[in-house]
Amino acid sequence: MAETTSSTNNTTLFSPYKMGNFNLSHRVVLAPMTRCRALNSVANEALVEYYRQRTTAGGFLITEGTMISPTSAGFPHVPGIFTKEQIEGWKKVVDAVHKQGGIIFCQLWHVGRASHQVYQPGGGAPISSTKKSISNKWKILMPNATYSPYPEPRPLATHEVLNVVEDYRLAAINAIEAGFDGIEIHGAHGYLLDQFMKDGINDRTDEYGGSLANRCKFLIQVVQAVAAAIGADRVGVRISPAIDHLDATDSDPRSLGLAVIERLNKLQFESGSRLSYLHVTQPRYTAYGQTESGPHGSEEEVAELMRTWRRAYVGTFICSGGYTRELGVEAMARGDADLVAYGRLFISNPDLVLRLKLNAPLTRYVRATFYTHDPVVGYTDYPSLEEGNMSRERLSRL
Repeated sequence: MAETTSSTNNTTLFSPYKMGNFNLSHRVVLAPMTRCRALNSVANEALVEYYRQRTTAGGFLITEGTMISPTSAGFPHVPGIFTKEQIEGWKKVVDAVHKQGGIIFCQLWHVGRASHQVYQPGGGAPISSTKKSISNKWKILMPNATYSPYPEPRPLATHEVLNVVEDYRLAAINAIEAGFDGIEIHGAHGYLLDQFMKDGINDRTDEYGGSLANRCKFLIQVVQAVAAAIGADRVGVRISPAIDHLDATDSDPRSLGLAVIERLNKLQFESGSRLSYLHVTQPRYTAYGQTESGPHGSEEEVAELMRTWRRAYVGTFICSGGYTRELGVEAMARGDADLVAYGRLFISNPDLVLRLKLNAPLTRYVRATFYTHDPVVGYTDYPSLEEGNMSRERLSRL
């Protein structure tokens, strides 16, 4: 079984870490973020440059959510990993990251009911665990840059669930063919797998509904299938039990998180092979970027919830969701996680690792350009410290 290094009070964001077979030079991770720059769902030169800019030697990157099948899209111009052309496009991204000594995982994504007929083959209804729509509190970004209400989804028939498991398995194999070091299964943020896990959404009466065990079943089947196909040490899992994004609520997020962790630990024990990591998002994560505690208590109560899951999981634990430099430093000092994933701060600071190390000023991001299709503006045009006129002499001393 692969060994991992536990955090101690002497650990910083810049301490090295051994994540299974991967030797990381620091603890700052590029979080997965949808950016809508993959025109026609194929990774292009804009994506090559974007990921290259954010790569450090020994740094760990997780790609934006990547479609596993034609039914899995919920945004315009998001990349896929289910066609030969998509695989070839990602190869160029992976090569650029590897050339600079980085490690990169592909996040496998199915949005489930968080979609619209315009994104579905033949204009069909999006699939989910339920026929309940996402409420009008939330809107979906359309291909013409307007926003629309979410439509009513179609609940998957029991026998159809394994077809989607197979889509995940094939996507994982494709990701390895593209050269990725591994994959992350996106089981968070109100997307398909989360729609099965959360009792605020899942109203099924079959083997995938009702009890905690039944609601976790789909995710665990995906993990088992993917791990068998590419090796458990190349598989990470992302969950967000305490987040209500896209109406993904649960009556007992603590128990849900522990139920998932118990099953992941059991899989690892029975197989004798450890997963690469568990990635859990703090409720500070919101659709619109506000920093708030979410529906399950104060900041400290939520932090203790994260610590409960961290203590329960056997293996590498990644936290994400609204982390600042200070919060990341604190998480390392307390041993609350092994790695910290940063999202929005990485958008406008391609050299975020260096800036955090120096405690240098951070460039503010422009939210209006998060989901535009321009290959440069708001994507690859944010300056590095060197471009911002920090002296080469000072940089060379780091």
